[in-house]
Amino acid sequence: MSERPVTTTRSHRRRPVARHGMLRTPHPLRQLLTMIGVALGVIVVSGAGVAAYAAFDFTTSFTKDAVDLEGQDAVPPDIGAIEGGVNLLLAGTDACEPAYADIFGDRCEGPEADEELNDVNLLLHISDEPRRVTVISFPRDLMIDIPACTNADGEDTGDTYDMLNTAYVYGQLGCVVKTVSQLTGLDIQYAAKVTWGGVIEITNAIGGVEVCLASGIYDPNTGLDLEAGNHTLAGVSALQFLRTRYGVGNGGDLGRISNQQQYMSRLARKLVSEEVLSNPATLLKLARVAVDNVTPSQSLTNPMALAQIALAVKNVPFDEIVFLQYPVYEDPNDPNRVVPDYDAADALWAALAANQPLKLTGDVSQGDGVVVVEPATPGTTDPSATPTPQATETAIELPPEITGQTAAQETCSNGNLR
Repeated sequence: MSERPVTTTRSHRRRPVARHGMLRTPHPLRQLLTMIGVALGVIVVSGAGVAAYAAFDFTTSFTKDAVDLEGQDAVPPDIGAIEGGVNLLLAGTDACEPAYADIFGDRCEGPEADEELNDVNLLLHISDEPRRVTVISFPRDLMIDIPACTNADGEDTGDTYDMLNTAYVYGQLGCVVKTVSQLTGLDIQYAAKVTWGGVIEITNAIGGVEVCLASGIYDPNTGLDLEAGNHTLAGVSALQFLRTRYGVGNGGDLGRISNQQQYMSRLARKLVSEEVLSNPATLLKLARVAVDNVTPSQSLTNPMALAQIALAVKNVPFDEIVFLQYPVYEDPNDPNRVVPDYDAADALWAALAANQPLKLTGDVSQGDGVVVVEPATPGTTDPSATPTPQATETAIELPPEITGQTAAQETCSNGNLR
């Protein structure tokens, strides 16, 4: 593993936004999971989902607060014209919205209540033909270069070196996109953000997601208290599950990411089930709630683009929907932070560019957040999906530093009550 030198070109006035998970103020959210739910919801319900969007004034509702991505080139109206695959950034922020603030106590009453951080950062990559889906989670505590952005007051923030989850403070959604694009070297055509209130509403709309706990979880920071076994979580309980850090694995952010990936893989299966896919009322409700709770980039407000994205990944088999964690190692200057493992990351970008099946060689979790269940529960594969690629299509082995799982794998939370 290697660390590249970092140069800070200009110091920038710091704001009290670091709010690391081990500090006194508990950290809400890893909610972009729900956005992934929205993305995969649009993806897997395909034509039915598009019809649901068309059933009401989608354009007016969804474009009202749409965001221009700073410095972005024009996105082709036909996603087939985008070379190298489609990239969609999903950012989850910890805004203290008045309707939900009382749920989170001190977090929304203290001096930091007005700040908004991008605590969840997911990059959804949809490959060129043959279509494959890769979802990459970036740790919020990742120390990286944040490029110059334009903040809410129209000021140039200058280049700085900070935690990834402060990018939203420097320049909102556009700065998060700019930062992740600089880190990965990928063009990001689409983006969206969702708040913790959005997580609550979206998980309620789909009737919750069943998760598995290999051992119980108790986390007073989020209020989560669950016994081992299967639990269907929606609303506030789903948000608590996605937020929990001290309740799983080694109590770190990396374990929380893998716990969220368990939720995402089970959410993907829920969205293609008869319970959702064949229920027009549920689809319409999900569409309405998504529109009311998701802030998209301007490029994502094109109904044709949404329809094409849905159709592009409609039949991707579960074993080719892969959830990965961006590779990192401990920051030599701060054990509570992480820095990029550029060598392993470069291998990932090369694998995505080659567009071949990915073979995971690392653990499912870098922070012991989940354990694998063997064998997989019957019925967890998508019967409508296209067949798994034949053996003639060579899979690319990712380095073991890259952890993750596929949507076809069964994992359970490695709770702290063990």
